[in-house]
Amino acid sequence: MSYLDELNESQRAAAESIYGPNMVIAGAGSGKTRVLTYRIAHMMEQGVDPFNIMALTFTNKAAREMTERIGKIVGSSESKNITMGTFHSVFSRILRYNADRLGYPTNFTIYDTQDSKSVIKDIVKSLNLDDKVYKPSIVLGRISSAKNNLISPEAYAQNESIMAEDTIAKRPELARIYKTYAHRCFKSGAMDFDDLLYMTNVLFRDFPDALGYYQQKFKYILVDEYQDTNYAQYLIVKKLAAVFENICVVGDDAQSIYSFRGANIQNILNFRNDYPDFKMFKLEQNYRSTRNIVEAANSVIAKNQDQIQKNVWTDNNEGEKINVVRTLTDNEEGRVIANRIYDTKQSKGLSFGDFAILYRTNKQSRSFEEALRKLNIPYKIYGGLSFYQRKEIKDMIAYFRLATNPKDEEALKRVINYPLRGIGKTTIENIIIAADKYSVNIWDVISDFNSYPLALNQGTKNKLTDFVTMIQSFHAQLDRMNAYDLAQHIAKSSGVLKDLYSEKDKGPEEVERYQNIEALLAGIKEFSVTGDGDDTMKLLADFMVDVALLTDADQTQDEEVNFVTMMTIHSSKGLEFEHVYLVGLEENLFPSQMALHSRTELEEERRLFYVAVTRARETCTLSYATSRFIWGNLVTSEPSRFIDEISKDFLHFEVPDRPGGRSLNSRASGFDRPMSGGLNRSFSAAPNMKPVEQVQRSASKVAASSLDLKVGYNVQHAQFGTGKVTAIEGQGNDKKATIFFPGKGAKNLLLRFANLTVVD
Repeated sequence: MSYLDELNESQRAAAESIYGPNMVIAGAGSGKTRVLTYRIAHMMEQGVDPFNIMALTFTNKAAREMTERIGKIVGSSESKNITMGTFHSVFSRILRYNADRLGYPTNFTIYDTQDSKSVIKDIVKSLNLDDKVYKPSIVLGRISSAKNNLISPEAYAQNESIMAEDTIAKRPELARIYKTYAHRCFKSGAMDFDDLLYMTNVLFRDFPDALGYYQQKFKYILVDEYQDTNYAQYLIVKKLAAVFENICVVGDDAQSIYSFRGANIQNILNFRNDYPDFKMFKLEQNYRSTRNIVEAANSVIAKNQDQIQKNVWTDNNEGEKINVVRTLTDNEEGRVIANRIYDTKQSKGLSFGDFAILYRTNKQSRSFEEALRKLNIPYKIYGGLSFYQRKEIKDMIAYFRLATNPKDEEALKRVINYPLRGIGKTTIENIIIAADKYSVNIWDVISDFNSYPLALNQGTKNKLTDFVTMIQSFHAQLDRMNAYDLAQHIAKSSGVLKDLYSEKDKGPEEVERYQNIEALLAGIKEFSVTGDGDDTMKLLADFMVDVALLTDADQTQDEEVNFVTMMTIHSSKGLEFEHVYLVGLEENLFPSQMALHSRTELEEERRLFYVAVTRARETCTLSYATSRFIWGNLVTSEPSRFIDEISKDFLHFEVPDRPGGRSLNSRASGFDRPMSGGLNRSFSAAPNMKPVEQVQRSASKVAASSLDLKVGYNVQHAQFGTGKVTAIEGQGNDKKATIFFPGKGAKNLLLRFANLTVVD
């Protein structure tokens, strides 16, 4: 049987149409990834050279999975010749091949958001501007928007409308900051994420031969999630496809939810205008959700005017109606949802990994965290601090970046005196002043004191010279050693490993930092030895590109989970769960108060609601509170209009009992639910503990205030959960304990206020 026989009629038609402009409208859960995969495999079986195929995906992880699946059909060696990845990963490679044309080094650094904010913060300070007015996040957002719309610093300053907006916002110096920021990045041989698209457009605009080369190379172009493309991405694709017009875009206008990132829904809505002879294919059969969920979602999205008409349907069972739960407060909402999750998990024999709590904003997580902890339900919040944003990892990565690109000023400033080598803050400030005076890079100054004299004593100059020599030695090995060997050499020679390993009185936090560096090196080892069909040595520069291009979505879910997933709806796109709890369904919260100024904004909020509901496979529960604390004030709330927009045929309304937030039709009795009183333990301490074990364990608790607390004791705190005492100091009422809480770090607590209990 042919792999194409696995597709339904609509899917197969889309997979077999490989020439000319094609648009595939893929409803939620309609199997678009399979269609994309089989379409590419079919193209190759029809004689299309994989070197002529470019496929742009939503995440790098998706690209790898598709490549593997295609390889199983047509052969792994051939599938690896396809150019496949995210916009940023694909075009960063193109930019590296052409970096010299744009005045950048081949191994240019890619700044992440924190790097960019750091540069902006320095610029605001150097221009003597108010950092409360010119907040880095606001300034960076404005610059990002300009780049996504291909507006250069010069064009920005000459645009009267833009300048008027900045003046009204009382930020008239934004144009100057943008210009300075662009100069600083260029001087450091660095591009931020937006530059990867902006500079690709510059390359194709200013070098027609480069555009012509890639037009001939990429004769077949596929773009996934086309509804989420911005203007810069749209223009790149349009230019590349201009010669052969073998372009296939896949997406769903009903799931366009990223306008705040510059995504333009008009790109997919206007595809027919760009390519009048296009073919449209609609994937309308949902394989994911029950009929009630599919039809409920349809009844809401039908209210939008700007959309491509489609009729999403399913052959799945009817399923349960969508539960709508009303609670008095947001705290009660948290208790009710936590109880529901526990009840459902117990009664159906499920894993906690089958459940997800989705909310409009991150600030809503608090009440659910507290409630889940009280029931000892393990959970994980996505969107928090990622591995690569931890201080020790950023420090180590900074050394890797300098080895790759010594002119990377952000990396240089981060580690020039780490580990401590006697290069003080005043010295660094003098170096920066000298670099500005001579209009050169910081690296230029410290590597050539003769050309750029500094008023420093010989001892400090010697220390700087030693630092330069060390970085130069790392750089010299860049093409001679594989990624792991060089990374390990840098970790040792820089002194980072020694600094973390040999700290006196190492506590749990220091041990964890050292272990994180070990984990980083282990990851680089895996990168170095993973086979990809050729014998090319994997270099540290290659690893750095991979790290820089990791997206949030690439880091979203583990392969196997046994914890409740908590995340914003925006983060949930592309995921699916057996049971979804969509919380905070209140006017001015969802839809957001910030999105009620126009029909366009409201329709995006409605699409966001549609995305949330269609994440559910088996059940979907909507909840709202009639009052909520906002900035310390109890505010009355009313149900979201989106609840009213769902046909009542698909809803079941509930009101929990009082007190305790128990549902009227809850399946659990008071005897089979873990006692919550006094059981406010952190889930991470014992995620697999059964309810009976919890109750037994609670009996062995003793109030810490009545004991002579000792180092090594396990204690429980109402907010931080269970931790281990690592140090005690002080006497009487001033007695303090340092306690390490897994996932929370070390906390210094005054015992008379800490309200701790000892756990045997």
